[in-house]
Amino acid sequence: MAIRKTVVHCFILWQLPLLLLLSCLRNTAYAAGGTWDLLMSNIGISAMHMQLLNDDRVVMYDRTDFGASNISLPNNGKCRNNNNDLALKVDCTAHSVEYDVSTNSVRPLMIQTNVWCSSGSATSDGSLVQTGGFNDGKLVIRVFKPCINGKRSTCDWQEMGNGLIQSRWYATNHMLPDGRQIIIGGRDAFNYEFHPKSASTNNVFSLPFLQQTNVPREENNLYPFVFLNVDGNLFIFANDRAVLLDYTKNTVVKTYPEIPGGDPRNYPSTGSAVLLPLNNLEAQTIQAEVLVCGGAPKGSYLKATGGDFVDALNTCGRISITDPNPQWTMETMPLARTMGDMVILPNGNVLIINGATSGAAGWGIARNPVLSPVIYRPDNLPESRFEVQNPSAIPRMYHSTAVLLRDGRVLVGGSNPNELYNFTGVLFPTELSLEAFSPSYLDSESANLRPQIISPVSRHKFKYGQRVNIRFSISRLLNKNSIKVTMVAPGFNTHSNTMNQRLLVLSNGVVKQVGKSVYQVSCLFPKSGKLAPPGYYLLFVVHQDIPSEGIWVRIF
Repeated sequence: MAIRKTVVHCFILWQLPLLLLLSCLRNTAYAAGGTWDLLMSNIGISAMHMQLLNDDRVVMYDRTDFGASNISLPNNGKCRNNNNDLALKVDCTAHSVEYDVSTNSVRPLMIQTNVWCSSGSATSDGSLVQTGGFNDGKLVIRVFKPCINGKRSTCDWQEMGNGLIQSRWYATNHMLPDGRQIIIGGRDAFNYEFHPKSASTNNVFSLPFLQQTNVPREENNLYPFVFLNVDGNLFIFANDRAVLLDYTKNTVVKTYPEIPGGDPRNYPSTGSAVLLPLNNLEAQTIQAEVLVCGGAPKGSYLKATGGDFVDALNTCGRISITDPNPQWTMETMPLARTMGDMVILPNGNVLIINGATSGAAGWGIARNPVLSPVIYRPDNLPESRFEVQNPSAIPRMYHSTAVLLRDGRVLVGGSNPNELYNFTGVLFPTELSLEAFSPSYLDSESANLRPQIISPVSRHKFKYGQRVNIRFSISRLLNKNSIKVTMVAPGFNTHSNTMNQRLLVLSNGVVKQVGKSVYQVSCLFPKSGKLAPPGYYLLFVVHQDIPSEGIWVRIF
């Protein structure tokens, strides 16, 4: 433990010049905010993959061939017996946990096959469906159902061998308007498939775009960025370019221009991307924009494997994917970053967090952790969109994660650029801790401006196009013109890719006062699954950019 503390102190010293710079500059980009809290110093595993489920628990896992983890499976004689495992044939430790937000505790889960560098998504019934992995896990589909009414100790992973047709390692998943899940790409997998399958979809469908964007010896197109467009087609970004795919006809219907500069943004160069908030949902034409940030210049991966750690990219590209003639607009981040994560916050801003300023994704081939997150405000003028936040003391390098919680905090974990669990004698030890980053909207000064939702109750079901009255309270004088209602689909996060993440700003009417400090606003839910695939969402009332605690709603 002393070694780990010493390493953290070294990281803080490395960042000292940056911190001094932040304190001196008066530019609004450096108006640091937000706070950090260490939740757990040791959850037993390194949180390489994360998904928030609708019971306010976060399922996390790393990989089964790391060797013994730091958390045992339940003491009932239950151990992994797997002759295909590359580390331990018999393993009585867990490589997946369920984190309970309310009690700040973890429960070990049992995974039989290797989930390393896999993909997944929360489905329409609230389950986590996870696909692929490495070695004996590359064709496996696994399901974890939230334990809403059952005995929690019996809720665990269920595995379906050969559930996939194509092996999937570094693939991307996304929910579709009809409730199915599409699984796209992966190493040497230039195609896509569906889950669940029907007679007409019991096949893989070729996607030459993935072959075209594959760079020999580097790839730079793994974990492609995938977003459901408002027309029902899929925007797919890989390497330095994107297409719009009609997956129902296996046809590319639009090819987008290359991102300026031509540098790769996908694994292992590893930038990140987000679908910006969808507004004006009742308009005849709905605009959809994608933001792609960071990554590493061409050749960075190969240079890093030889000890030359090239500076990461400090640019973002923003594009309206619904425009007839879409073009990229480039912006400059205050901090260069590879292996960063992008989390949509309830107020529509984007948090850019984790990562490094040089090198690439892989075993020990990145340097200089970026300890300070950045807030991106998409509705601001270009010169005032970025704002640097207060730094963490814990480096979050390769295999780090971040997801939004219902209370508006961002859960941060993981970081293991080592081939096994390794806590000593390495530059960046395996990290088992969990932190929470609280954006400035959770500061005590904002408490009187923060709404509290009274009704509907959490976990209510709503139909597409249904109008609902949302009642909330607020203790200070309300600015009726600054109220909006947002709906967030929690994403599956791994390797700087948050799959299925999206935020919609619901169409709402006039805000009415219905009691002392109690107000009501009438909102219209999205009209179809093209805007919001069926499933569970977090609903927030936002006042002057300050969100309420969310409630769960299910749309179908």
